[in-house]
Amino acid sequence: MTADPPSTAVPPATAPATTTGTVTTAVPARLDRLPWSRWHWMIVIGLGTVWILDGLEVTVVGNVAGRLAEEGSGLDITAAQVTGVAAALYVAGACSGALFFGWLTDRYGRKKLFLITLAVYLGATAMTALSFESWWFFLFRFLTGFGIGGEYAAVNSAVDELIPSLYRGRVDLVINGTYWLGAIGGALLSLVMLDTDLFPQNLGWRISFALGVVLGLVVLLVRRHVPESPRWQFIHGRGEEADELVSAVERGIEREKGERLPPPAGEITVHQRESIGFGLIAKTVFARYPRRAFLGLSLFIGQAFLYNAVTFGFGSVLTTFFDVPTGRTGYYFAVIAVGNLLGPLLLGKLFDTAGRRIMISSTYLLSGLLLFGTAWLFDRGSLTAATLTACWCVVLFFASAGASSAYLTVSEVFPMETRAVAIAFFYALGTAAGGISGPLIFADLTGSGVVGDTALAFRIGAALMCAAGLVAAFLAVRAERRSLEDIAAPLSAAEPSPAASP
Repeated sequence: MTADPPSTAVPPATAPATTTGTVTTAVPARLDRLPWSRWHWMIVIGLGTVWILDGLEVTVVGNVAGRLAEEGSGLDITAAQVTGVAAALYVAGACSGALFFGWLTDRYGRKKLFLITLAVYLGATAMTALSFESWWFFLFRFLTGFGIGGEYAAVNSAVDELIPSLYRGRVDLVINGTYWLGAIGGALLSLVMLDTDLFPQNLGWRISFALGVVLGLVVLLVRRHVPESPRWQFIHGRGEEADELVSAVERGIEREKGERLPPPAGEITVHQRESIGFGLIAKTVFARYPRRAFLGLSLFIGQAFLYNAVTFGFGSVLTTFFDVPTGRTGYYFAVIAVGNLLGPLLLGKLFDTAGRRIMISSTYLLSGLLLFGTAWLFDRGSLTAATLTACWCVVLFFASAGASSAYLTVSEVFPMETRAVAIAFFYALGTAAGGISGPLIFADLTGSGVVGDTALAFRIGAALMCAAGLVAAFLAVRAERRSLEDIAAPLSAAEPSPAASP
């Protein structure tokens, strides 16, 4: 595979796009030199909290799988269908939604789309709570995934473009890691909702979904105040709006901090465009940056198989091999969710200090090697429900930081105009490879009741994580504390930037 060539601009005459003028702006440098402030917290809360909802809902589904399969649940469905077919449809919807909304995000802006995708997600979740037949449940699991896939593209692109380069790595990891705060809530919520002394069999799981919708509506109210990305604005012919927005933010931060901000480090000149063709985007990602494309694909396939194939069925493993009652699997899942949450929280800063390459490769490799060890112990019969959970907690401490860094990587190593589509494409392709086939394969392996089959699934996930870690060791981009425009110059840039480090 050839090395990625220097980051250069595409002359406007060769780009199939609508050009609206040329502008020289310091907006990127002005955003990157901002100190951390209340404004940044508003962005984190408004955009990042949706992963709490995603984690809550996915965990609820995994933990209620056994209950849904029981007579009297209100649905004629099996546990294998919930963790297999429904999980695969959820992921298929997420892949489709990422591609569809990702293209719209780059074309029409971050804010419009992160409001629309959240509305789609919430509506489909509400309809899931009203499921009366298995086909209805399957349909709205797909549509829920469709909305969350769009969220990944719209939210991650907006976060990276609004957060200063000094903090971008840790913030992106922590935001993606908050999924597991929702998972903890979902695990504990399922304990209450599955208690038949409190709620009938056919009602508790429905209320779980409904509560997620209520929380999502609160998030939607906060998100209305998150602004459009100024980086997107100045490229798409809205330079004055971008300048006014950044000026207002600067004034607010100066009042908050009680001191003047330092001057920005530099300017960039771009040929403004209203739209950019999908062909140019694809050519940029795969022809100009083949090593980065291979890196992104490797990271997403590794983490997607591990999480979508294995954690979706964790409750089934506990009930099948350790006779844990369906109403108590939430306790165990809450423990591994804590491990997942702590990984990005405690390791996130190192991605900005020690650097991307060493941290991405080490988190992937460590989680893969530890999972190999867990598979060996499980195959020997040396584990109990508690010790298996402890092993998974350690594995996922490192894996969650690595998985979050996959989203960070593809959102910062490609040009501005391709960012949302790049996130969408790698999420969709990697997740389709590991997230659609994974749950289906794993459901069959777990359903066989054979220890060796489940251990094999663990080993497959471990091997893919290790392979991705080795790819990162050689190809990860040193993007820490660097401007997005320095890592990959916008396609609209009037002058070439210095060559980006591989």
